[in-house]
Amino acid sequence: MPSASTAALPNATMASALADARAAFVAANPESRARFEAAARVMPGGNTRTVLFYEPFPLCIARGEGARLWDVDGHSYLDFLGEFTAGIFGHSNPHIRAAIDTALDAGINLSGHNTLEAELAAIVCRRFPAIEQVRFTNSGTEANLLALAAAVVHTGRKKILVFQGAYHGGVLSFGAGPAAVNVPHDYVMAPYNDLARTQEIIRQHGDALAAILVEPMMGAGGCLPADPAFLAGLSDAATRHGIVLIFDEVMTSRLSPGGRQSELGIAPDMTTLGKYIGGGSSFGAFGGRADIMRRFDPREPDALSHAGTFNNNVISMAAGIAGMTKVLTPEAIRALNARGEKLRHDLNAMFRRRRAKLQATGLGSIIGLHGTDQPIRTPADLAAADPAIKDLVFFDLAARGYYIARRGFMALSLPLTDTDLAGLVAALDEVIASRGALLVRN
Repeated sequence: MPSASTAALPNATMASALADARAAFVAANPESRARFEAAARVMPGGNTRTVLFYEPFPLCIARGEGARLWDVDGHSYLDFLGEFTAGIFGHSNPHIRAAIDTALDAGINLSGHNTLEAELAAIVCRRFPAIEQVRFTNSGTEANLLALAAAVVHTGRKKILVFQGAYHGGVLSFGAGPAAVNVPHDYVMAPYNDLARTQEIIRQHGDALAAILVEPMMGAGGCLPADPAFLAGLSDAATRHGIVLIFDEVMTSRLSPGGRQSELGIAPDMTTLGKYIGGGSSFGAFGGRADIMRRFDPREPDALSHAGTFNNNVISMAAGIAGMTKVLTPEAIRALNARGEKLRHDLNAMFRRRRAKLQATGLGSIIGLHGTDQPIRTPADLAAADPAIKDLVFFDLAARGYYIARRGFMALSLPLTDTDLAGLVAALDEVIASRGALLVRN
């Protein structure tokens, strides 16, 4: 396990504390550094997935088992990142591994329909009643792209309503306005969790809006839950103006057996899903009302083409069936989210007791850490947070054997135990105590 000897002197500044933490990180991880430097010679930034990069270099993970990871320097970590929600099953779940092995015994690329895809589709439709029909993709990004395409064709309109701070995939990112690499739809931006302003925007553009694309809780945007009244208002407005309401539940579908939509009693016109539905492998799905999805039926004269060599690949199909039927049962998903609620409650109680400039947001098994004790409800509220606090917490937790995202994101996996969760609270308590005034409000 990494050394935890990164405590700052009582009079340390944040800059000096971060410099010491980074120096300790570099000293503890020479093999990760060497791997990064070699990778940088053949990949820009040594990286092929931007979210995994951080300075001075990212850890190189060698293997995982259950809820634990090992890096190339031999350090062991409890995995609280959970592959940004896709890793809900942990690492190498035996049911999923057995299903993949069995599927591979019958061939990898079968050049046609297979025996697994319709079975997984039926499981998805049973879990999410608003999904009358579904199609598969290779990622949540693809799922959102296809859902938007369907909405544009179905309505004959061009504009897409999205929300400031949202993330719907690598080419649908709105953290600081539309990203330069975004697909060039005609976007209309609205403030998240501001129903009055959003209703006004919908009234202005209603006849031109094809879709409203929204996460019931912003994931990458800071684990910020949407107010139930906000989402209900969006649903009413979409119905009134003939707009396709798309719930991006790539992350939030794991918050209950039927996703966040079932908890809210809202039936969106379309829903997008992500990788854990495919057992944590390459997977995405989009589905919804049959009258919209029929446009992808190749028997129809005006059918839309939907390509993807691996949309029905046997690894994802087999892993998804095993994961959704043998592992992530309704009882298991309810229990995991209840434990996540308790963890967030325990973290915030400890932060208040310590008067720490920290808070945990989110819902159920998805948690965001923020360097502020001020209320957070919208992306604009995150301006009050100090990013240096999250940086320091990240390095100090890694030094103690706890792996989270550099940005403070956490997603629980099924193999994590109550002892593991209590250990994280204790580790953060120790970090705050060791850092003194850097993390505590005067």
